[in-house]
This record gives sequence, structure tokens and C-alpha cells, in this order.
Amino acid sequence: MIIFGFPIWFSKTSAIMTKIILSFLFASFCFKGFSQTNENTSYKPVEYPKTYTAEIDVIYTKVGDWNGRADLYYNPNATKPTPVIINIHGGGWNKGVKESQTGYNTFFKAGFAVANMEYRLSQQATAPAAVEDTRCMLIYLIQHSKELNINPEKIVIMGGSAGGHLALMGGLLANDSRFDTNCKGTPNVKVAAIIDKYGIADVSDWSFGKLKSKSALQWLGEKVSDKKFIESVSPISYVNKNSPPTFIVHGDADPTVPYQQSVELHKKLQEAGVKSVFITVTGGGHGKFEKEKNNEINKAIITFLTENNLFN
Repeated sequence: MIIFGFPIWFSKTSAIMTKIILSFLFASFCFKGFSQTNENTSYKPVEYPKTYTAEIDVIYTKVGDWNGRADLYYNPNATKPTPVIINIHGGGWNKGVKESQTGYNTFFKAGFAVANMEYRLSQQATAPAAVEDTRCMLIYLIQHSKELNINPEKIVIMGGSAGGHLALMGGLLANDSRFDTNCKGTPNVKVAAIIDKYGIADVSDWSFGKLKSKSALQWLGEKVSDKKFIESVSPISYVNKNSPPTFIVHGDADPTVPYQQSVELHKKLQEAGVKSVFITVTGGGHGKFEKEKNNEINKAIITFLTENNLFN
């Protein structure tokens, strides 16, 4: 008898061999199918205006053997330097890729350049690595502003979930260079505005609060018991009167990142006299809001940016 091209003769011994061969072939088939599924994971390409230039996988920083990559979309022929938005994907600091982020039409139509970045995940390096990378992306744009035809005074930083945390950290740190070890040499680091979508504002609360997160514990690594360090990677610790205008959106039924974190962040920003807009999505979970709500949020973001003079 021939099975999958292998001749099989049935005897007591060969029956055992048959089972072994069939098991091996089945396992190989399943593994091959699984591998192809992962290898073929594809994302919708970013659609950008014809006047724009796209530079994919630009290395904005390098740490050991790891290359920090970003996709840049900008208008080299704009009559004057354009505003730019840094986008940071979420995923609990342990998963996610920049390629999953594609919806920038709202910003392109408003004349913004876009820098869509990746960062070191927990498996590659624990805290504060992702914060360091975010700062390096910010500093890279400042240092390369002329060649990218962007305005370093109009940098907006945006992210969702863990990306929201990194956006808050990147912007609220301002000229505090404690996490700029890999990207020194820029004396004035300034963010014009922050867009925080259901981000982590207090890492301690997310690690040990009611919604205790394994992702947070994994990201903290050996620093998991270091209260001072945890405070240093918690955005809410850096709010002061000079903090950039901040837009916050959060669902009040979020099962992943406590809604109360955004409530407290907004409250602290207001107490410090910082311009802050807070949109609550009633009944909303952890992102994935309905299309109509997302359209409403996008319009509110544009209004927020307009009111803060972030258009040319």
C-alpha cells in the first residue's frame, strides 16, 4: 500500500512504523500550514497622497543588534515645513507591529506628515526600553526635520493602549532626558500635543490594581518591585503646568485598562492648567469603537489640533 508516496507493507512491525510515519507526516503538514499562515500575515498598505513621499523601514535608532524602524510619510514639496504626527501601536508592550496601523487619511488631508514607529517589545527588552525608543523617534524627527520638511515645533505624538502610554511618556517627559541614553545630543525636546487613546497613565495601578495586568508585570521585568522606577515610567507622574495639550479618549467599560486612569490623568492636567480634552465612550470597551463613534472622535481630534494652532 502507498501512503503519501511511501510504500507500506503491513506486518506487525510495519504497522508500528506506519503509525510513526503517518504521525510524522501529519505533524509536518500541520506545522507547514501553521507556518504559512504566520508568514502570509498581511496588512493593508497605507494609502497616502500623490504629493507625499513614503520611506519604509527607516532606521531611527539602533540598540545592539536591534534596529528601530519607522515608516515615514511626508510632503517634500510643501511650501513650508508641515506638522507631523508620531503614531505608536499598542499591544501591552509585548505584541503588535507598525504595519497594523494604516488609517492616516484624516491627518494626510490636514497636511500632516506621519511617522509610524515600532519599538522593542518586552521579549526583546523590558522597561524602560520602549520609552527610550519613543524618545529616540521624537529626537530623530527633530534632528532630521529639514530633510523631511517638517516643523519641529509642531510634533504631535499619538498612540492607543500601551501606545497611548508611550505617547504620554514621550510628550510629558519634555526636556527630562533620563530615558534619552540611546539618543543624546538634542537640547530642546518639545511635543506640541499628545493624543492618548485609552492609554496606561499609572503603571503601578495597572500592575497591582483591580485589573492586574500580566503584560505590565512582564514589561517591568526585574523592576517589578521597584516602586520608584514604576513611578518613573508612569505618565501621570510628569504632569505639570508646562505639559503639552492632551487629548484623551477612553471607554468607560474598558476591561483592560481602567477607565479611571484617564479620569485621574485628565483631572491632574486640568489642575495644572493644561489644555485637555477628554471624551468618554459610554459603554465602550478597549478601543474597537463603532464606526460612527470613531468618526466623531476623529473630528474631535482635528478640532483639538486646530484649536492648538497645529495646522499650517
